[in-house]
Amino acid sequence: MLTTLDAPAVRSWCQLALRALGQAREEIDALNVYPVPDGDTGTNLYLTVESAAAAVESRFTDPAGGPAPGLAETARAMARGALVGARGNSGVILAQWLRGTAEQLAQGGGADQLRAALQGAADAAYQAVAEPVEGTLLTVARVAAREATRAGDGLGQVADTAYRAARDALRRTPEQLSVLAEAGVVDAGGRGLVAVLGALADAVAGHQPMGPVALRGDVRPVESCQGHVRPPGPGYPAFEVIYLLDAPDEALPALRERLAGLGDSLVIGGGDGLWNVHVHVDDAGAAVEAGLGAGRPHQIRITHFAEAAARAGTADDRGEHEERTRVVLSVVSGAGLADLCEQAGAVVLHADPDRPPASAELAAAVRRAGAREVVLLLNDPELRAAAGAAADQLREEGVRIAVLPTRSPVQGLAALAVHEAGRRFDEDVVAMTSAAGATRYAELAVAEGESWTMAGVCQAGDVLGLIDGDVVVIGAAPAEVGASVLDRMLGAGGELVTLILGDGADEELADRLVAHARHRRPEVDAVVFHGGQESAPLLIGVE
Repeated sequence: MLTTLDAPAVRSWCQLALRALGQAREEIDALNVYPVPDGDTGTNLYLTVESAAAAVESRFTDPAGGPAPGLAETARAMARGALVGARGNSGVILAQWLRGTAEQLAQGGGADQLRAALQGAADAAYQAVAEPVEGTLLTVARVAAREATRAGDGLGQVADTAYRAARDALRRTPEQLSVLAEAGVVDAGGRGLVAVLGALADAVAGHQPMGPVALRGDVRPVESCQGHVRPPGPGYPAFEVIYLLDAPDEALPALRERLAGLGDSLVIGGGDGLWNVHVHVDDAGAAVEAGLGAGRPHQIRITHFAEAAARAGTADDRGEHEERTRVVLSVVSGAGLADLCEQAGAVVLHADPDRPPASAELAAAVRRAGAREVVLLLNDPELRAAAGAAADQLREEGVRIAVLPTRSPVQGLAALAVHEAGRRFDEDVVAMTSAAGATRYAELAVAEGESWTMAGVCQAGDVLGLIDGDVVVIGAAPAEVGASVLDRMLGAGGELVTLILGDGADEELADRLVAHARHRRPEVDAVVFHGGQESAPLLIGVE
């Protein structure tokens, strides 16, 4: 348990919040009935925090090898990243909430500073909204801040109290906003803030972003969270307009007045000359012109609600006789794996082993492929949330996309082996999904330090054998650990063993494991490839 929030803790907070929002993204989208029932609040919040986390991460990966960032610099990077990447009404409000947090954390990371940060965050969020409405993210933020002032002296007590208060406030949002009560849901934006505050409590508790913990931000706050998303109908403005604006503070009052007269759902967050403007209007051009009158608008995004809903509704229902161009996009790390996927007919996105691709990179890779139908092979469980957010954006653009959450490259290769571009899209996806699901996967890894695992405590340098992501064997020699893993996997049956050697892996390792498999199960075939991946010295697949 931390006693003071520092820069690494803020970094962990961002990563944990991104993970929690990724896991809750579809649930939050389903809750989205206010202010416009367009089913994208979870995706918008995820993209906002993804931008915040990327900005923080850039401070810790200085190629020049500069000094590690301090708390103030890290918190400000988080806030600015969220502001620049904010999407939708809730995203801009959350970005302003993070800005209010950062301004107070610049003074220190103790319990009292965290209390002040939560209050400053709530105040900043309210100030960003032209017409605050109770029963929303704003209410959840205010209640969390209020109860944090009554918490004990410890940093953990403040963070945990704020999270629990937010969760309780979220449950009460249908009592405060009739549209939520009618739909039988809690507020989507408030649900997202619960995830963010749960991640803060987890970071203070010392949980690591990739650790095997049940994040508090993932706890479902109500028994039923199934929203009734419907396209906006009469009575809603036609367009959502959002842009970044370079403008002096003194220009904002006139801009607020002008935009408030044009539409509703007006939120303006930011400061220090950079603002994120969000508004729903019938005249999108007038909203942009208002920004031009105040300063320099850029990164302008205009969404026509009815057209977006129509695209989302028809992207998966194209006529059977329409001419189709289909690609399979496979995300891999390692030159050998890339070659294998390309030989099997895939387009490859080369992933940095130290920095998984974000949603924007995945979406850009799909756009570069230039196909109307795309099957996306992730080959890494950590990419699922980013891929889901990217897929939602692409479907709005008319791309028919299926995300196969393959958890290992061996599952991706199995899916590629049965891919047939001439089949109907749905049939091809089903066949590829079945092949991937029938492939059990394992890998060898080397422990970086002492840690508790399902197989016991490991020390730095130990060889770990993982099956389906869980450590099942700890040993000293790769061949012995690999043989034990194979025995466990083949004990459940199998006809084909695939071994993919990583960067620098010993060729003898594969030879010994092939010999072991054939000795134990003569009927089993085995193939060996050189993947060149840095993440694991050996990947294993059994079909």
